[in-house]
Amino acid sequence: MSVDKSAEGAGSRSLRRTRPHYGEQAIKIILMAAALVSVATTIGIVAALIPPTADFFSKVGIGEFLTGTQWSALFADPRYGVLPLLVATLLITGIALLVAIPVGLGAAVYLSEYANRRTRKIFKPTLEVLAGVPTVVYGFFAFAFITPLLQDWWPFGDPPEVKNALSAGLVMGVMIVPTIASLAEDAMSAVPHSLRDGAYALGSGKRVVSTRVVMPAALSGIVAAFVLGVSRAIGETMIVLIAAGAKPDLTLNPLHEMQTMTAFIAGAASGDVSTASFEYKTIFAVGALLFLLTFVMNMISIRLVRKYREVYE
Repeated sequence: MSVDKSAEGAGSRSLRRTRPHYGEQAIKIILMAAALVSVATTIGIVAALIPPTADFFSKVGIGEFLTGTQWSALFADPRYGVLPLLVATLLITGIALLVAIPVGLGAAVYLSEYANRRTRKIFKPTLEVLAGVPTVVYGFFAFAFITPLLQDWWPFGDPPEVKNALSAGLVMGVMIVPTIASLAEDAMSAVPHSLRDGAYALGSGKRVVSTRVVMPAALSGIVAAFVLGVSRAIGETMIVLIAAGAKPDLTLNPLHEMQTMTAFIAGAASGDVSTASFEYKTIFAVGALLFLLTFVMNMISIRLVRKYREVYE
């Protein structure tokens, strides 16, 4: 049996690239530039934080900064213990997560597993609208509505102060519900329907399928949603600045006024502190600690996502 050499050569030549595709190269360069912008931004933030932070720690010890219980960096008798700011930040974030995680996860399960197509088209965009509300609006809502409501209906002992961590945490939880719900719902919707069909074929109900099949399969995306919500809560400024106050007291009572790291940075940066003074460098020291916390959480998130990631064919 003979083979037509000319036809074979023509077929092989037709599969070769006859001319360079400049459009593909341009797209590749644009995408690489977009990736480099993110890397360059991170490097720029670190480069901006290091010099003033190093100057700060040349005069204040790291031990005093991390373990000190008094913070009065802008007063005549300065104290540089960041523990009150750190505790207030973590306390308000914890309150926010107590609201956002169950509500956001419940909304995600409902939209992914229980809601019909029409309901999902209405509810999900409406839920995501909350993510676009300016945080200053949330702050005034917490200060002008939630705090008076808590003071009027508080059943245990002394009511919350005019500015307190509880109202700030509750409203912050409402703010990050759309973030957690949207990302978690996307992760659950990405789970193949064959897993659901197999569970239904074995006689499982909707609740069992949702909690024992879909959620474990989408665990990596759900964890990523939680960590993103935590990162946003820790970095939130306007809600805590308006509703939680600016009193850096070391306390675990959410009914009291307290100051978070972001609230201190915003207040000090917008005040009358000279940019050449040592007091101004405290902003960078607190900012470096905040950046480090966020970085550690993102590293933990990446590790968890890689550990529990499910790959489907």
